[in-house]
Amino acid sequence: MNLKKLLDRLGFYPAETKLKLIFLGSIVGLLAGFAGFALNTSILFLERHLTVLRPYWWSFIIPGAGAALSYFFLEKILNEGAGHGVPEVIYSVSRKGGLIRARSIFSRIISSGLTIGSGGSAGPEAPIIMSGAAIGSNFARFLKLNERERINMVGCGSAAAIASIFNAPIAGMVFTLEVVLGEWTAVNIVPIAVASVAGAELSRVLRGNQIAFSHESFAIGPGAIVAAVVLALFTSAAALGMTRALRKSHALWHKVELSPWARAFAGGCLVGGLGLAMPMVLGEGYHAVSDAVTGDFHPGFALVAVLVLAKILATATTLGSGGSGGIFAPCLVVGGFAGLAYYRGVGLVLPGIDLGAEGLFALLGMAGMIGGMLQAPLTAIFLIVEVTGDYNVILPLIMVSVLSSTICSIFEPNSYYLRDLEDSGHLLRVGTDARILADLRVAEMLDRDCMVVSDKMKLGEFVDVVKKSSRNFFPVEDEDTGKFLGMIHLDQVRPYLFSREMYDVVLICEIMDAKPAVVAPDDSLTEVLEKMEATRSIRLPVVDGDKYLGMVSKVAALDRYRKELIVQTEK
Repeated sequence: MNLKKLLDRLGFYPAETKLKLIFLGSIVGLLAGFAGFALNTSILFLERHLTVLRPYWWSFIIPGAGAALSYFFLEKILNEGAGHGVPEVIYSVSRKGGLIRARSIFSRIISSGLTIGSGGSAGPEAPIIMSGAAIGSNFARFLKLNERERINMVGCGSAAAIASIFNAPIAGMVFTLEVVLGEWTAVNIVPIAVASVAGAELSRVLRGNQIAFSHESFAIGPGAIVAAVVLALFTSAAALGMTRALRKSHALWHKVELSPWARAFAGGCLVGGLGLAMPMVLGEGYHAVSDAVTGDFHPGFALVAVLVLAKILATATTLGSGGSGGIFAPCLVVGGFAGLAYYRGVGLVLPGIDLGAEGLFALLGMAGMIGGMLQAPLTAIFLIVEVTGDYNVILPLIMVSVLSSTICSIFEPNSYYLRDLEDSGHLLRVGTDARILADLRVAEMLDRDCMVVSDKMKLGEFVDVVKKSSRNFFPVEDEDTGKFLGMIHLDQVRPYLFSREMYDVVLICEIMDAKPAVVAPDDSLTEVLEKMEATRSIRLPVVDGDKYLGMVSKVAALDRYRKELIVQTEK
């Protein structure tokens, strides 16, 4: 018995219930959790076996080889373009109803594993989000779920993937609702929460119940609170700097006259060369940040400040040149070092001031960096709380992440993930006017109940047609070829209708509007309404090439809009 028949027998299918979504979401969560475990395992495997080669002078080519293999695998073997992963998932939700290709389930796991495992400065979070979302999308397609349910399954896969990577189910759920789906509705929250927990629990079974950054509890005093507010300025600057460095790197590397795989190799080698001097910039970089959180990172202020810039440079080079990976892990590393540098800088300027433990500021820097880059303060707050297991720091976390997100939004209206989608017009959230209008097409609301007249028809014959029609507009076609030629509107020809002496001498082609405004069958409702507004029309002919298909009216368009609005906002 296949899964679809089993669900039908259990009463889950085809009834559209929250219980069905919860049940299916838990399955997607387990599958995405296993994908997260597979990616983590592959990265650790490569790092462990390549570590013995790091002392050699030629080891700088290892990240280059990994990035080149990653690019070759994505572009040549799978024919799937490089990218971070998260924007592609948001685009699929925004414009494609959550449809994602099946090969995306494993493509980013392999490509990012090669890039990061070989030493490329990137994170596994965005690729595993792509993988988890693809699992949810294709699971929904297999069960023939509707678009709304499919998007829900995409969210379940994304949340479970993040939860499994970080062992952070709340952060996985919040990130998906805040960034990927962009909406908080009851029909989404519960299944996604269950999927996130399922992914995290499977990860705990396979890897153990580990947190990324363990430390002793921090004491939060008034001085630390005030210093945290000022820290938000520094994390905002770091987030803006990293955002623009990433964009600039993409632009610069695309101008390099090398084949794409050679660019990836060259960029990886540059990162490898930087890693010879500063090994902490290679890979995810969590080990150094973990030492910073626990207070065991001993290099001084100058080196820590340089590491902030070096990690930004390494990440921009890795991703800009064609490596595969995300920005979550680099943001955490840059934020941790920025917070540590800030703490030590204040100590140099104001010796003797009591700000508490320096590890606290490493955590606050992480929250500020995530909040600024993603402009998702809730994700930043819950992620840091869960990866540290310390809820005592939540007050300064809220202050730093919210302030950093707000400041960054002033200079960058959209987050790093959303900027390109917004600029290209591809960011359309479910339930918004833009999304609803973009989803509707003229072909869905065609009115074919219009009498077509010939261009060689005499006025008298046209009068007989008018007597039989309830319309006051008539498309005109070429009598021989059927080509659309124009429109006849009664208001325009009314004077001729009462002159019987003209019935046998005037032809329709002589009095028609030969250049009426028309729309195409694949136009969106947005374009149709804009053209109606510009021409002050309440209906327009629909023409495909030179063939008349029917009419579309403003009344029909608004009625379809109302019905689609109900579908997309149904709870």
